[in-house]
Amino acid sequence: MASLELVKSKHNLYTEVEEYCNSIRTNIQFSGQEIRVIALTSVQPGEGKSTTSTNLSISFAQAGFKTLLIDADTRNSVLSGTFKATGKVSGLTSYLSGNAYLSEVICESNIPNLSIIPAGKTAPNPTTLLQNMNFTSMIDSLKEYYDYIIIDTPPIGLVIDAAIIAQKCHGTIIVTEAGAIKRKFIQKAKEQMDQSGATFLGIVLNKVDSQVDSYGAYGNYGNYGNYGQKVDKKSKRRR
Repeated sequence: MASLELVKSKHNLYTEVEEYCNSIRTNIQFSGQEIRVIALTSVQPGEGKSTTSTNLSISFAQAGFKTLLIDADTRNSVLSGTFKATGKVSGLTSYLSGNAYLSEVICESNIPNLSIIPAGKTAPNPTTLLQNMNFTSMIDSLKEYYDYIIIDTPPIGLVIDAAIIAQKCHGTIIVTEAGAIKRKFIQKAKEQMDQSGATFLGIVLNKVDSQVDSYGAYGNYGNYGNYGQKVDKKSKRRR
C-alpha cells in the first residue's frame, strides 16, 4: 500500500498552531459524540481551509482518534502539495468513477492514526461524481471504521460541491480569511451549508494579524470568556 508523508515545512507550520487546532477539536467534541464526519469549506480560494483541514485532522489523530482526511477539492487540490507520496497513489476521483476499489485509494500517513484519501486526477464532471451512489456508500462504509472523518471541500462561493458533500456529513465549518470577505458573502455561504441539513459548527477566522487584534490578558490564546464562541488556529472560531 502506498503512503503519504507530511511535507516537513507543513509540519513545522502545524507545530506553531497546535494549541489553536486543539481548541477547535475540543469544541467539535463538545458539540456531541454524533458529530464525526465534518466538511470544511470557504467562500473563496486561498482562505486557508485546506491548511485548517490538515491541522485539524492531525489534532484528532494525535489525540488518539482514528482519523481520515479526504481531499474532495478535486478541481484544485492544495493538499497534493502538503503530502508526498511514497508510491503510486490512486485518488478519490478514481474510486467515484469506478476505476479503483475503496481500499486502493486510502493511504496511510507518517502520522500515527491519520489516513488520507487524496483527490486524484482532475475529472471532467466532479459535481456529478459527488452525486453518485459511490460517494454515499463510501461515507457510510468509512464512518464505521474511523472515529473522525475530515473532508476538505471546494469553496462554496464558487461551486455547489461543498453543499452536496455536506448532505452526507454530521457537521460543517466555514474557514474565512480575516478582512478578505464581506460579511454578506459569508452569511450566504452559511445559508447554503445550512440547507444541507448538517449541523453548522461555526466559522474559523483565519490569518488574523495578532499585532493588530488584541485578545486580552491571555495573549494569543484569547479571552477565555469567549471560549466556545470564537476560536481559530491563530485566532478564534465563531460558534
